[in-house]
Amino acid sequence: MTSTFPDISISTDRLVLRPFEAGDIPPLAEMMNDELVTAWTSAPCPYTTADARDWALRRAPSERLSGRGIVFAVAEFLTQRLVGTLHLRNTDWRTLTAEVAYVTAPWARGEGYACEAVLAAAEWLFRDQKFERLEMRTAADNTAAQQVAQKAGCVSEGVLRSAWIARSRPEGGGAGWTETRTDLIIWSLLPEDLDEAEEPRAFGGYDAYSSPGDYTSSGSSGDYSSAGGYASVFPDWR
Repeated sequence: MTSTFPDISISTDRLVLRPFEAGDIPPLAEMMNDELVTAWTSAPCPYTTADARDWALRRAPSERLSGRGIVFAVAEFLTQRLVGTLHLRNTDWRTLTAEVAYVTAPWARGEGYACEAVLAAAEWLFRDQKFERLEMRTAADNTAAQQVAQKAGCVSEGVLRSAWIARSRPEGGGAGWTETRTDLIIWSLLPEDLDEAEEPRAFGGYDAYSSPGDYTSSGSSGDYSSAGGYASVFPDWR
């Protein structure tokens, strides 16, 4: 029998992590076409509305139903505006471990939303689901992602050499993208690490509830692969 996460939403003072809905498809496509998201993720480029629809309405729900993980649309609590996405993936139900990956929308950066969402998901995973370890992988050159990991209280455990492919614009400003191999930094968070993190107290912890429909707004879920900051390593798009 495959273990699965419950179909829930998680709320903080400022955010709600919930299943994606159809109304999230346009902002999801816009978010994933941002150049920094393209640079640090393996998302299709360009990222079409069809890609967003497939991720939000088919692939994201299948992550939970298959037991592989759970995908959340991250929205502002009051406005329900989509500000990112968060994915708990590579779930091991025997060792009770998972990996977190996220993308922050360009219109929501600089607000501390990524750290708030990661900590809310971690608190729920540890305290509600009794997991023992959460991992994060960030590209070595993605300082924004490393700052999120540090602020969340994660511990750097080492480097995977030449383990990721980042994308960048060609020198001279040409069209298209070039691919470059880069290292990945491995981070971990354990239940006891949350006691030392200040962010859960700052945003008041989280509330989990099993009726996502309580929030009558749009949303949709999808599956991403990334390496930190604007995206921490999401699963491959292939």
